[in-house]
Amino acid sequence: MSDTITLTGIVATPPKHIVTSEQLQITSFRLASTQRKYDRTEQKWVDADTNWYTVTAFRSLAANAIGSILKGQRVIVTGRLRIREWATDEKTGTTIEVDADSLGHDLTFGTSVFTRTPAATAAPDTAESAAAAEQIPEVPDAPEPTMDELAEQRAKHPSELPVPF
Repeated sequence: MSDTITLTGIVATPPKHIVTSEQLQITSFRLASTQRKYDRTEQKWVDADTNWYTVTAFRSLAANAIGSILKGQRVIVTGRLRIREWATDEKTGTTIEVDADSLGHDLTFGTSVFTRTPAATAAPDTAESAAAAEQIPEVPDAPEPTMDELAEQRAKHPSELPVPF
């Protein structure tokens, strides 16, 4: 049985990308997830404990992650949880790993621009997903806003939501 988990946190290490001899793409990074709570006596948000996870992505997700995710960015990760105990002569510990099914930027803290990966570089994992991908209707082309336009829109309409940091 596998446990599925969804995490939010900060990419704590630069993502590492490898391609195995069998051409399997793998990208991994450490994720720091710190709980925040409101201290009523201090009247401010304070950090609680930080949990550390090793996130690993495979195949097309790995290829897309290395081109999208950077150290310091806030992300959302969904995947299968694995917990392993380890020991050396001097230390013991627990490693918590997540085999990612999905990765993305946490839009609570910023914006992101999505670019669909061409089918030639991101082959579907199964015949069913290939058939499903063919069912996606074409979207009419719309002019992409420039970064200046996006910055201007954000300046005119800042978020009304308070950020707890």
